[in-house]
Amino acid sequence: MQEALIFRWGVSPLFGWGVYGLNLMRHWPRVSGTPAWSATRVDEQAFAGMNPLELRELAEGLAGSARCQAQIASQAGKAIQFDGIVLSSMNTLCLPDTQLTGRISCGVAFIEKTDMPDAAQAKDAYGLIIAGSTWNEELLRANGVTNVATVLQGVDPAVFHPAPRAGALEGRFAVFSGGKLEFRKGQDLVLLAFRDFARRHPEAILVTAWNSPWPQIAVTLNANPRMRPLTFAPDGTVRTTEWAVANGIPADQFIDLGSIPNYRMAGVLREMDVALFPNRCEGGTNLVAMECMACGVPAIVSNNTGHKDLVATGAPFVLTRQQPVTGAGTDGWGESDVEEMVERLETAWSDRDQARRHGDDGAKAMSRWSWRNQIGLLHDTLAPLGA
Repeated sequence: MQEALIFRWGVSPLFGWGVYGLNLMRHWPRVSGTPAWSATRVDEQAFAGMNPLELRELAEGLAGSARCQAQIASQAGKAIQFDGIVLSSMNTLCLPDTQLTGRISCGVAFIEKTDMPDAAQAKDAYGLIIAGSTWNEELLRANGVTNVATVLQGVDPAVFHPAPRAGALEGRFAVFSGGKLEFRKGQDLVLLAFRDFARRHPEAILVTAWNSPWPQIAVTLNANPRMRPLTFAPDGTVRTTEWAVANGIPADQFIDLGSIPNYRMAGVLREMDVALFPNRCEGGTNLVAMECMACGVPAIVSNNTGHKDLVATGAPFVLTRQQPVTGAGTDGWGESDVEEMVERLETAWSDRDQARRHGDDGAKAMSRWSWRNQIGLLHDTLAPLGA
């Protein structure tokens, strides 16, 4: 199928949807021979340190995206019909924006909230909905949405792969936690588990990449009564280190990495001994966890929602004790047991050979999920719609 594609989300190396958009722009032309453009913001400033050859490859897609955005802005309030594919992002089951439609209009779903009052209308609004995890497809089908197919996101094996360490944390046992700060991601549980683990292991250090363009959603973590609340700087950013120290983590056992673009993360990840992801819900498979695994870092993951696709590879340490999460739209979410998290950290610390095997298995599993492969699968999944 040779169909040009417009996707209705941004391009940036600083957050998950943006990384997806970046790789659509890179790989859709390779698998289809036609361009892929973003209809919304492209964060070109965040590309400043990227490989110049990769930037050169993106130049046409960036220019086409700028033209696309200018045309949409110039016709504000008017309907635009694009002769190709339009993909709309869906964090909830929502109806598409009617200003821009395609000859083929589809959704890409990383849905977290499980209440879906508009399921019937959404089913009819899209030619196909691409689910970012097996759990998301099951969730949609359970709500009567049958025009759905699963295509998992990918990793860039040129960036994320096993390689020698630089030794920046030599002598420490480094535990990594990544993902934007919010209740769904479970950073409160990470702090509780690491606090207990660190009391027995003074060489342990928690390394976090929790920044995001949406710091305001971090207040959802204050729902845990076992935690001291977050505090914010005057510019609205979270005082991450202050929050960790207030909750019992010694300052010399905590590193906040700040905001790091995706293309610079691999060098950090390869310094880690284990990664911890007790996420309560993932609509997709958790891109950060996938990138850790691709680098050969043994990952501890919760056995719920989109993480089940990672568990199915057999590679991670698995958090099996999952309790229901109360609240609207949280069916299927899981609350990981802090004691089990500490047990998994202890195993990774005490049995380095077993941890290494988990890391090797994760790298092998993720090598089959390259962005090139996954965008090719997306192309093949959409192809029948253009027949």
